[in-house]
Amino acid sequence: MYWFKKEQFHKFEEMTSGVLGVFDTESSIMDAAKKTKEKNYEGFDCLLPYPIHGIDEVMGTARSGLPWVTFFMGIVGCIMGFGFQYLTHAHDWPLNIGGKALNAWFAYIPITFEMTVFCAGIYTFVAFCYLAGIPKLNRKVVHPDLTSHKFGLWIPSSAKGFKQDEVVNFVKSLGATQVEVVKEN
Repeated sequence: MYWFKKEQFHKFEEMTSGVLGVFDTESSIMDAAKKTKEKNYEGFDCLLPYPIHGIDEVMGTARSGLPWVTFFMGIVGCIMGFGFQYLTHAHDWPLNIGGKALNAWFAYIPITFEMTVFCAGIYTFVAFCYLAGIPKLNRKVVHPDLTSHKFGLWIPSSAKGFKQDEVVNFVKSLGATQVEVVKEN
């Protein structure tokens, strides 16, 4: 059974210092990610211009926790939508219209559905922005081609066993077309 774990809600860490390898193809970044995972570098990331199917499994990344936020906030929205209508019609302002019961729950379904979708959507977006660390206006661009047609492998200096010369040689051995050492400003 799929159950939520703390590591699913990891917060984005800024790329301040480490080694960046730039790759040209999807298959090369997939192979590089697999070999980096086998080398036990923790906290590495793949920077991609578009989603690549299977990269999360290769990297060993935990499944996102955002579906749990969506689910629980959808339940909250459902309870709020139904509860507001029930309390308004049955307790706060009971009007007998056409002989219907004061708790005509089937009439509450459209608003309950809308509140479920609204709360789930809004709070998922808020949680995504929080976990991704956005908005941040002064974020540094690591390599300009990573947003259009190149793929990047980022190994931070905080990774276990990080030694700059070894990591640079390792990334070059993976077939990177460019290797850059990024240092904190």
